[in-house]
Amino acid sequence: MKKRIPAETEILAGLEMGGIPVVTAISLQSGHECAFIRKEAKTYGTCKYAEGADLTGKSVLLVEDVVSSGGVIVDAASKLRSDGITIKKALCVIDRETGGYENLAKHGIELLSLFKQTELDREN
Repeated sequence: MKKRIPAETEILAGLEMGGIPVVTAISLQSGHECAFIRKEAKTYGTCKYAEGADLTGKSVLLVEDVVSSGGVIVDAASKLRSDGITIKKALCVIDRETGGYENLAKHGIELLSLFKQTELDREN
C-alpha cells in the first residue's frame, strides 16, 4: 500500500476501527506521520475526534480497510473539512465495488485501492 500513497501526502489518517491497524502499518513502512479518526469525539480525555499528528494545513490521505458504500469516509471527510482540512483522496485495502468509488467521487474524493473485489474473486 505504501506504493499507492500519493506523492503530495503529508499525513495518513486511519478511520476507526479497521483503518487504524492499516494506517499504523503503512505509517511504519512509509515514514509518514499518522492520525486516528473516530466516528464521534470522546466525551472524556481529550474530547477530540482526531488523535495523533496535527492535520492543520496538511495534505491528508484517509485510510480504510474495506470500502462498500464509502459512507464512513464521507462522514470523516465532512468532519475534517468543517475544520478546514482538505480531503481529496482515500486509500483502502479492498474496494468491494458496491458503489463506494462512485459515492466518494460525488463528494470530491478519489478512492485508491490495493485490491478490487473482482480481482479477489478471480483468484478463487
